[in-house]
Amino acid sequence: MARANSTQRIVQRKTAAKKTQKRVVKKAAKKKAPTLKTRRAALLRAIKIARANPIVHKPAPELRRHDENPIIQPRADRFWEMKATFNPGAIYADKRIHLLYRAIGGDDISVLGYASSGDGVTIDERLEVPAFIPLSTKYSKGAIRAELPKTPYMSGGGWNGGCEDPRLTLIDDTVYLTYTAFDGWGSIRLALSSIPVGDFLQKRWQWKKPSLISPPGEIHKNWVLFPEKINGKFAILHSISPTIAIAYVDDLNEFEDEDRVIKSRYDRSIRQGTWDSWIRGAGPPPIRTKLGWLLFYHAMDMQDPDRYKLGAMILDINEPTRILYRSQAPILEPDAYYENSGFKSGVVYSCGAVVKDGELYVYYGGADSVTCVAIANLDRFLEDLKRYGTPKLQSETKKITNGSR
Repeated sequence: MARANSTQRIVQRKTAAKKTQKRVVKKAAKKKAPTLKTRRAALLRAIKIARANPIVHKPAPELRRHDENPIIQPRADRFWEMKATFNPGAIYADKRIHLLYRAIGGDDISVLGYASSGDGVTIDERLEVPAFIPLSTKYSKGAIRAELPKTPYMSGGGWNGGCEDPRLTLIDDTVYLTYTAFDGWGSIRLALSSIPVGDFLQKRWQWKKPSLISPPGEIHKNWVLFPEKINGKFAILHSISPTIAIAYVDDLNEFEDEDRVIKSRYDRSIRQGTWDSWIRGAGPPPIRTKLGWLLFYHAMDMQDPDRYKLGAMILDINEPTRILYRSQAPILEPDAYYENSGFKSGVVYSCGAVVKDGELYVYYGGADSVTCVAIANLDRFLEDLKRYGTPKLQSETKKITNGSR
């Protein structure tokens, strides 16, 4: 009897399941595909919701590429600059803008060439011989081997060494030059030289013997000298990641002592959720403005890898370790053809910027191959940076005194 009841219950459940399945299929069959009117109404509702809750993208200050870019290109008839001419340092003096650009020739050695412009764009003077040549390269006599760096170094061309990425700073009557000194096999160090401004303007290239100011066995780049003393001392910005780091020295001649170097630390830590999630380093030497020190810098977005982009920040005029404003989006991205056609695609890299007649001229290398310029009205650029930047009210790090933290 119990077995008969169990069988009956199983049959009832199967019957109920079949009825349910039929109802579902019947209901689905009756359901019509959405009409054009229905889809349009749904789209209008979505637009209404989006307008009520807009996503605001803060704009960045504008840098306008000049139509004549690139303004300096390699010349096949000159062996020393036949492959690349890029990453120039810049100063404004004697009513002209003067550039020292990195040049790579047929021997793959990086030297510095000279060019100048009256209007900031048209190069109306360019020397036929280098203005600065390295003292130590793979083939030079008396080159000193140094301890190999802890991490590999990939030079932007110039495989046989030389002087890379020059920065120029004019202080009083002296032009100072910082650059990356690469011996072609393992030593990558920051070097400092100088020349009287009168000799510089007359193209008498009597440069002071360079001093190596970074430690051996390490890789450091993008060090810049402020264009005036701060609290009575020369100031060398040697890192912006993870914080602003500045070395203050009484006399730059101190670095003639081979044991006198600046100890620096660079951190590749990621800034989550930002366009500059991987900060690479400072660009041109800081420019004094009404808001503070204007500092350009290079960075990469880990969501958009292998593309160097340019950003800007304002540092406190008296305490430049304090960031007052920072651009919330890149101010220049490698989107032009000449920034993607060359030795390294997707690169904008600036080493020089000047102000002339209220206009900001930012000089940069495109694709590690050519020299370009981007321009903005300085006051408008600063106001945009202030308006759309993020203020930081606290000091990011302590001062660096005598090269130590």
